[in-house]
Amino acid sequence: MITNTYRQRQARLLGTVISSAILAAAVPASVWAQDEATVTADPLEEIVVTGYRSSLQAALNVKKNTVSAVDAIVAEDIAKFPDQNLAEALQRVPGIAIERDAGEGRAITVRGLGAQFTRVRLNGMETIATSTDGASANRDRGFDFNIFASELFNSIVVHKTAEPSLDEGSLGAVVDLNTGNPLSYKEGFSFVVSGKAQYNDLSEDLAPRIATLGSWVNPDRTFGLSASLAYSDYKTLEMGNNSVRWQQARFNSVEGVDCFDDSGAYVSSTGCDEASLAFHPRIPRYGEIAHDRERLGATASIQFAPSERTTFTIDGLYSRFKETRSESWGEVLFRGNEGTMDVTSYSVDSNGNMVSATVDNAWVRTEAYRRESETEFYQLSARLEQDVTDSFRVEVLGGLSQSDADIPVETTIIFDDRDSTNYSYDYTDSNHPALSFGPGIDDASAFQFAEFRDRPSFLTNKFRTLAVNTEWDMNDSLQLKTGAMYRRFNFDTVGYRRDSTYCSAFTCDAGTYGLQVTDGIAQLFELGDAGQPSGTTTGWIIPDIDAAADLINLYGREAAFREGEDRGVVETVKGGYVELNAKTEVGGMTVAMNGGVRYAHTKQLSRGWNNGSEVEVDRTYDDWLPSANIAIWPTDDFVIRGAVAKVITRPSLGSLTPGGSVDGFNYRVTSGNPNLSPYRATTFDVSFEYYFAEQAIASVALFAKDIKSFPISTTLQGTYASTGLPLSLIPPGSPAAADPEGRPWELRTTGDGPGGKLKGAEFSLQTPFTFLPGILSRFGTILNLTLVDSDVDYTVGTPGTDATVASFPALGSEVITERLFGLSKTSANGTLYYEDEKFSARVSVAYRSGFIDSTSATGNRFEGYNSTMNVDAALRYQLTDNIELSLEGINLTDDYRDRFTDLYVDRNYEYNHYGRVILFGVRYQM
Repeated sequence: MITNTYRQRQARLLGTVISSAILAAAVPASVWAQDEATVTADPLEEIVVTGYRSSLQAALNVKKNTVSAVDAIVAEDIAKFPDQNLAEALQRVPGIAIERDAGEGRAITVRGLGAQFTRVRLNGMETIATSTDGASANRDRGFDFNIFASELFNSIVVHKTAEPSLDEGSLGAVVDLNTGNPLSYKEGFSFVVSGKAQYNDLSEDLAPRIATLGSWVNPDRTFGLSASLAYSDYKTLEMGNNSVRWQQARFNSVEGVDCFDDSGAYVSSTGCDEASLAFHPRIPRYGEIAHDRERLGATASIQFAPSERTTFTIDGLYSRFKETRSESWGEVLFRGNEGTMDVTSYSVDSNGNMVSATVDNAWVRTEAYRRESETEFYQLSARLEQDVTDSFRVEVLGGLSQSDADIPVETTIIFDDRDSTNYSYDYTDSNHPALSFGPGIDDASAFQFAEFRDRPSFLTNKFRTLAVNTEWDMNDSLQLKTGAMYRRFNFDTVGYRRDSTYCSAFTCDAGTYGLQVTDGIAQLFELGDAGQPSGTTTGWIIPDIDAAADLINLYGREAAFREGEDRGVVETVKGGYVELNAKTEVGGMTVAMNGGVRYAHTKQLSRGWNNGSEVEVDRTYDDWLPSANIAIWPTDDFVIRGAVAKVITRPSLGSLTPGGSVDGFNYRVTSGNPNLSPYRATTFDVSFEYYFAEQAIASVALFAKDIKSFPISTTLQGTYASTGLPLSLIPPGSPAAADPEGRPWELRTTGDGPGGKLKGAEFSLQTPFTFLPGILSRFGTILNLTLVDSDVDYTVGTPGTDATVASFPALGSEVITERLFGLSKTSANGTLYYEDEKFSARVSVAYRSGFIDSTSATGNRFEGYNSTMNVDAALRYQLTDNIELSLEGINLTDDYRDRFTDLYVDRNYEYNHYGRVILFGVRYQM
């Protein structure tokens, strides 16, 4: 049993009221001066709770006793929820939804705002952790939670409203991750170790997951040490289909009617025009993605408190996240090659999609891809807390962190058969298309070794922080807080290429486009459970990457430096804040408030390449950010909160660098804009919270954000000449190198947008069923619902409408009002739990409605993801006082990731699943 005395005490510099079950380290001092009567009618009443319920009560203590809007998770939640990493732990918090990569949580959105709008602090210090997703390393400000094991952390606090003393840079939330303070552990030596066997039913992989925590505190409680370690090594399979978007194009012939004359001019006809104007999949394919992941994390902390007035803490954290991602695909490369293909037996649906067709002279491609990536993160910070007098306190915080996301190997080997016959596809059931290849797909001699690519890249983020904060208790009702801060943030990325068509790098025989494939560089791939219907081809030849790379000495070839991928930003922020905290009694009600202003001077030095020369752009801007929070306790169990603030989020790092990158394989130019304005907004919040029983709350929160400036990504089509970039930037051996204006280029950039508005509501109900008789009283539930909407104006491309124009498809453009990127209009999660002295069980469901994450290309209007629902469960049994057994299940319904292109017609982009994860574990504590 764990006994918690629910008492209010004056918080220290970064502390607030929290029960002794929490290892509180980073909760802001919003209610520094509230007395015991503010919190409970009977401060001497003892609350006796156990296990999971104690963590729920402790988290509610944090929420109830702050002036600003916060939510918290404490150690019991993190250690005992069936969560693979911190993102999955956070999805239990009202208003938070997560984005997944390879089936596990990677990033979070808070009240509809994506990862780039959320600032994350580790032990009080802002930082960024970066990993890689399906496309590249994270070049945004978003924090990748998947590099950290949840076992390393003791508590998470989510600040949903701004305070002058809270770090700026967030339109969404500030998330505090805390690894725990040694002096909050019991005297003497403590030790916890857990081991789990993790099984994935799709990959059929059985993998280890271990975690341990140890601490020692001297008898005088003036010195303490703690350290933790977590390790896992596991494999996940991702299986499904991918269209790589849809597009319009003119074919060589349709139903036996030629679409071009002998001179190459387009000849209009009913069939040719209909097929041209219809959208067809660009690269329809089935395949498998294998994720081989290893995660290692460690924390260490030292605390020294020579007197009641002085505490000195040193915290260190290290994480290494390694992944080998392997992809195997069988596909048809319609993209740009339709002019050589003959279409028969096609059908077009009411949305203008060519949902089925039979194709001759199809450009069949099989490819194998391998990416070896490694993220290394470390942070070292020190904090001195000094009570100068009984009423004046000083804190000094300093530290550094670094996150390296390196991809030393990113290799693709491509085999082509460019005149295959009798290929057919059928997207009538768009999530489960039937893709059937003609003869030769399983015969190496039908293919030629056509292309190879290797694209190593290296990304580094560095933070340096120094902050000084003071608190002065002016009297029993007023407190003045001041602070000054300095942050220096470095973002650097560089990339190299070994890309080429085979015939550009080596001599080819006349009439060929590559090297004849032999069994020595090929292997037969068999598709597993990818959701494919009967009639789909499930076996084909793919490249053997190691053998093919050895044959051409790929890694011995000099990697070409990519000017467009050598970019960086140095961002220095200096500033400070003044905050006044007050508490008073009004009409028998306790009222607490804080308010003030935060000042930030931002200096950005962006570098990149333009027209063959490295350029730098230097700029500065200033922000004055006033904010105010108020909390009213009409009764001890009811709280009304309100907040208003001006907030900013600085632009995406990858968008701030000058110059651009050129993709000659996909005819795409991506350019940055170093003069982007920050996102600036005014936010409004109000909430009503009723704490009607122990471990219970019913609450409603309303929020709105008036976003004044909003950088917007745009995608247009144009010629390469219109970009002003030199031809030398086009990768040698790419199709565009031979024919720079062979087809329209996709031009991507970011500019200042007109802003937008966001509004929403959160509903939360948490209660144990102690009001029910018998065994039913041991149950309880947690329910959260968030509804959000927003309006932003985007400029998007629109489909071509005239098949006869020379520049077909000649896309148009229009302004469309839509929601923010990453915003789900509805998100919800619910947990049903049971707990007695020995046994506990929980089932959790998390739902997120669809969202858009970018504008699109090739005439599609927006792309994103359809709704998801994940079901997790956990069973635990306390075998002895020291040993606990567990059985956990993750993604029990094997939910598919459903990605679309064009929001309004829902064209299939991707439909993949990852399998269920079962964990068997034992935990020992002494």
